[in-house]
Amino acid sequence: MASASKKTASTATDAGESAAVVIRREAVSSSAVADWTEDQQRKNMTSLIRTEPSSNAPNKGIQTLTRVQTKHPLEPLSPAEIFVAVATVRAAGATPAVRDSMRFIEAVLLEPDKHVVALADAYFFPPFQPSLLPRTKGGHVHIKLPPRQARLVVYSKKSNETSVWIVELVEVHATTRGGHHRGKVISSTVIPDVQPPLDAAEYAECEAVVKDYPPFIEAMKKRGIDDMDLVMVDNWCTGYYGEADAPTRRLAKPLIFCRTESDCPMENGYARPVEEIHVCVDMQNMVVIEFEDRKLVPLPLPDPLRNFTPGETRGGVDRSDVKALQIVQPEGPSFRIRGHYVEWQKWNFRVGFTPREGLIIYSVAYVDGSRGRRPIAHRLSFVEMVVPYGDPNDPHYRKNAFDGGEDGLGKNAHSLKKGCDCLGFIKYFDAHFTNFTGGVETIENCVCLHEEDHGILWKHQDWRTGLAEIRRSRRLTVSFMCTVANYEYGFYWHFYQDGKIEAEVKLTGILSLGALQPGESRKYGTTIAPGLYAPVHQHFFVARMDMAVDCRPGEMQNQVVEVNVKVEEPGKENVHNNAFYAEETLLRSELEAMRECNPLSARHWIVRNTRAVNRNGQLTGYKLVPGSNCLPLAGTEAMFLRRAAFLKHHLWVTPYARGEDFPGGEFPNQNPRVGEGLATWVKQNRSLEEMDIVLWYVFGITHVPRLEDWPVMPVEHIGFVLQPHGFFNTSPAIDVPPSPCSMDVKENEVKENGVAKSISSGLIAKL
Repeated sequence: MASASKKTASTATDAGESAAVVIRREAVSSSAVADWTEDQQRKNMTSLIRTEPSSNAPNKGIQTLTRVQTKHPLEPLSPAEIFVAVATVRAAGATPAVRDSMRFIEAVLLEPDKHVVALADAYFFPPFQPSLLPRTKGGHVHIKLPPRQARLVVYSKKSNETSVWIVELVEVHATTRGGHHRGKVISSTVIPDVQPPLDAAEYAECEAVVKDYPPFIEAMKKRGIDDMDLVMVDNWCTGYYGEADAPTRRLAKPLIFCRTESDCPMENGYARPVEEIHVCVDMQNMVVIEFEDRKLVPLPLPDPLRNFTPGETRGGVDRSDVKALQIVQPEGPSFRIRGHYVEWQKWNFRVGFTPREGLIIYSVAYVDGSRGRRPIAHRLSFVEMVVPYGDPNDPHYRKNAFDGGEDGLGKNAHSLKKGCDCLGFIKYFDAHFTNFTGGVETIENCVCLHEEDHGILWKHQDWRTGLAEIRRSRRLTVSFMCTVANYEYGFYWHFYQDGKIEAEVKLTGILSLGALQPGESRKYGTTIAPGLYAPVHQHFFVARMDMAVDCRPGEMQNQVVEVNVKVEEPGKENVHNNAFYAEETLLRSELEAMRECNPLSARHWIVRNTRAVNRNGQLTGYKLVPGSNCLPLAGTEAMFLRRAAFLKHHLWVTPYARGEDFPGGEFPNQNPRVGEGLATWVKQNRSLEEMDIVLWYVFGITHVPRLEDWPVMPVEHIGFVLQPHGFFNTSPAIDVPPSPCSMDVKENEVKENGVAKSISSGLIAKL
């Protein structure tokens, strides 16, 4: 379909005519098209396409569409498009000095309106589903895919201003083919009183500036360190604690650590924190503006258990009884990939990526037999994370990292070529972004997609006959990992055969430590090694879910209900005092929908379609099932909560509004405004009845460090589940076929003391 329309359009253009793709809608019903395979859709839709001057388009039952883009509207920007966007913005600078001072924080796709995505998915790209478009009453309408647009955040080192640019990518050809590039500035807006995220290039430059600062060199000599190559300067944003932190200056207050061995590149330098040295750096001019060596605190002695490299390189011995585990898929994977479009069994969606959010999942849908492709969500992503520390002492009280808005989860993502936790047949996606000076960089193998065995899907054994049916569960996992200073985070979206979607975060990495004097202990942390303590802290994550349960683009037919399980009062209806029931409450407005988890009432929330029903006449829906969770363990006047007011509730619900993308606002770095983002938007108290619904789910973990978290923390898991609730007429996993099961004796023997013992069923033997 895509290649056919491209070819015919170019033919008409060469002839000097206005090219149009004419779709005869009456020839094939949309419901029939939805049930075809993609190959059938492509073949049959191609047979219905002809190209002709638009003036000759018939007047009835035909819709005329032109296509000027070969990329799907949600496809991430390519390196060539990023190059065009940056060059266009730079060329728009008024003077050479202005152009030279431009620093590029990000260049991302400006996501189009949902009706543009619907048009693309209907006729030009998979899933080729015309039923996505609103029904019309005949006549002909000229529609075309608009040019793609890029959105750039630019910081000026000259003026300390932040601006947002929109660039239309009129035409882009790969430079390797000798093509040309054209872009057009649509708008440029200076955003006052903000600071954009810090960049890795600034981190490196800040470290060099601090290590070259004479008073700092002298302070390290007092602590017995002459070799500045051993010193680690970890850049931390200042947050906002008063007018001195105002965004009129671009500031950082780094933490200092010191390695022991210069010839060991993987040595754990976080094992030797440098205490009582205060540094503040002007990041615009790259100069130290505040320095104070407050107190001479000796460096902790090197911990012999500090390293985590293999075997002898860490001074230990690796265990020798681990046998190889191989995941083999001799017939290849069950998924199919076309660009960034993914099909796996009955699921389909698109993969996206941004420097701030990292992985994005678009257009999530499930193919449900005769009901065709059923949308579930338009967009899923992790939009922010906050890590507040619970030690009131300096510098730990300032450690309130907004790792999404101050640093960027995507920009700190790993290339999984350097080590991947996935097994089996893997599909990787690269990520492209602009660096600080406007060059284009690529993280190869950034996003990992693969299948995983997940134990039992369902099982039942008849105790009378001993006969059993069992199915193994398989899930499709899409993930990426990032490092933000000392911590690593893995972000995962799992798709299951029973219709579930699981969001999971895996936390690992190295604790951020403080030093102790001999005999000293700290109330607000755990002593994890001699002379070292780890402050208590929390990790909070925010998932933004633009839901579309059984909704085509443009339809506003979703609502949210809260479900609490209640104990029936004693009385005639509960004579045995055992009764309980689920009570539903419709969340009618934004202020009503600021909610907290309650495991005592098994609280959960259901997004329902108000027009679609299952075979019992009940509204179809998907429910949000919370996992373990917590709230901020801080007083209401804690300064970090000015910027992170969204942490005060686990659930927020808003109607979709363009530009409402990040819970703490777009620029949380040094933000002096109170409650920007979600806490301000919901004051409008907009209606949530029959709307395009966005769920914001805040989930967190409280970390009281333990000795077993040292020297590198074993993975902690946290997340939630989106689960069908009346969405299907029966279990969608009932049609999963049995797994091949070898009954080879060798696989069914347990060897104990060299003697093989067969496994038998006691019940079968008895029968």
